[in-house]
Amino acid sequence: MDLFEYQARDLFESYGVPVLPGIVADTPEEAKAAAEKLGGTVVVKAQVKAGGRGKAGGVKVVHNPDDAFTAAEAILKLTIKGLPVHKVMVTAGARIDKEFYFSVLLDRANRSYLSLCAVEGGMEIEELAVERPDALARIEVIPGIGIDLDTARAIATAGHFPPDLVEKVAPVLVKLYEVYKGEDATLVEVNPLVLTEDGTILALDGKVSLDENADFRHPAHAELEDAAAADPLEAKAKAMNLNYVKLDGEVGVIGNGAGLVMSTLDVVAYAGEKWGGVKPANFLDIGGGASSEVMANGLSVILGDPQVKSVFVNVFGGITACDAVANGIVGALNTLGAEASKPLVVRLDGNNVDEGRRILRDANHPLVTLALTMDEGADKAAELASK
Repeated sequence: MDLFEYQARDLFESYGVPVLPGIVADTPEEAKAAAEKLGGTVVVKAQVKAGGRGKAGGVKVVHNPDDAFTAAEAILKLTIKGLPVHKVMVTAGARIDKEFYFSVLLDRANRSYLSLCAVEGGMEIEELAVERPDALARIEVIPGIGIDLDTARAIATAGHFPPDLVEKVAPVLVKLYEVYKGEDATLVEVNPLVLTEDGTILALDGKVSLDENADFRHPAHAELEDAAAADPLEAKAKAMNLNYVKLDGEVGVIGNGAGLVMSTLDVVAYAGEKWGGVKPANFLDIGGGASSEVMANGLSVILGDPQVKSVFVNVFGGITACDAVANGIVGALNTLGAEASKPLVVRLDGNNVDEGRRILRDANHPLVTLALTMDEGADKAAELASK
């Protein structure tokens, strides 16, 4: 889960990372009141989970509350990289002397953590990495050791900080790692980390991504979710404990096991090339318990997607036998009734496959077509979707 900047700011503050005061506003009136409370020069910043806000007009420096109102009014009408702006954060201004970059992230390839650090910040870090790769230090962080003060000094030194700045910035890097570890994050990034004219180090713009696999350790993370921006089908599936991801296609896909579902997506995409570029509409793994209720929930989510024109159910019977899956499909169709209005192609294989196919044949549901192989099923589902 990616956080908004204001959420990252609040998280940083709770861990003792030096940040500027900030107030979130949903309306221009609230932005004006925030500017009045903060006093002096303030910055009005669009709150969207995307970079390039400044270039898009989503960051404005203003010097009085009336200008904060005008800036917020304009920013709240923006759409940045396809994301509408619903909130702004009004922060106190800062007289910046130097800008730096720091992040710590999960390095999946090396099964470790990685810190990135540069004495040059404020620009797109991807540009710096390409144009001047030597300017960006890449230092492995051993999970069992983390970033203590000595490690932070080594990271800052590798990032080409002069000795006097190393001593100033190192304690802040330690605090930022505490955020990363304490919140089970996969990314904590500050760009820019700044030195003000009075010699203070501040985290001006933070990005934080949290590992949802660790949510059981962090009940408070549920409050950070952006319910307004969540896809309604994904939210519905989550409430039903279904592993569902919406895609931009026409063939709904249901399978049991993530590997099988991923393979099914590939096969559907390949088959769809013959039928006008038809693509899979979703990832949906119903797991091992393909009961009538689970199948009905899965079909209800998929059929609720107006883009879906057909559904491909691809199940390999293992712990849950094919006859139980077939009964689940029949029961689901009976449960859904008129809600089930799109053709289903069903491919069963594995444990008790003959009985499972017999159950579906005997049910003789007008929407159901049986397929013997995955390729055959994908092709038929793509054909039906194209029509």
